[in-house]
Amino acid sequence: MNMPVEPLNNVSTHTLLEINNLSVAYGKVEALNGASLRVGEGQIVTVIGPNGAGKTTLLSAIMGVLGSQGQVSVDGTVENVPQVEIMVGRGLGLVPEKRELFTSMSVADNLLLGAFQRHCRGERDHGQTLKEVYELFPRLWERREQLAATLSGGERQMLAVGRALMAKPRLLMLDEPSLGLAPLVTREVFRIISTLREQGVSILLVEQNARAALRVADYAYVLETGQIAMQGPARQLADDPRVIEAYLGLSSRHQEMLAT
Repeated sequence: MNMPVEPLNNVSTHTLLEINNLSVAYGKVEALNGASLRVGEGQIVTVIGPNGAGKTTLLSAIMGVLGSQGQVSVDGTVENVPQVEIMVGRGLGLVPEKRELFTSMSVADNLLLGAFQRHCRGERDHGQTLKEVYELFPRLWERREQLAATLSGGERQMLAVGRALMAKPRLLMLDEPSLGLAPLVTREVFRIISTLREQGVSILLVEQNARAALRVADYAYVLETGQIAMQGPARQLADDPRVIEAYLGLSSRHQEMLAT
């Protein structure tokens, strides 16, 4: 049964993103069924769940990559039919699971493409934004002239996040940012997620590493078979026996290593 959206127990009371009864179907197969959630300004909200639960579908529908039914509200403005260009203009950024970099282009050019829409709006501060991204990811500065195809997995993830930040999003949506990364790189990715929140970027995090996600997040939702099965403050869910059994028990040692 789908659960109603409750106020988030954190310092922020201003809702940046709110979705209500969002549904997505692939033909007759319903991948997302009446999902509702909210992200407050300055918060990290995570969505955890098994493979095939609809987590990537959820982010794609919010961003307008997939058609959906329901409402997506950004800063109080309702979008019944989200479109990518409009959602980017509203301040949303998505880092997809597959990163989708331009591998035949340099690191610097990939980053500059992230500021394309802002440039089209007449904003010319991409040089300062680029400097900020390089400060956050010194490795990208070192690799700035290299082709994206030559980067390691961790460096590609940094580049994907950096490119999204070039659009100066108010809300950054991350789809499985630790997927396929070594433990040391995974810990660095989650450190960066915390740093971004400190810099004022709200984050909606989809992540299979439930332990690391619950540790860094303020609030959490559990998505199962396309529906929100549980929700609550992240620390509370981390101690919930149902979450421990389903997501933290069998692989707890491995996830603990990645989350530390």
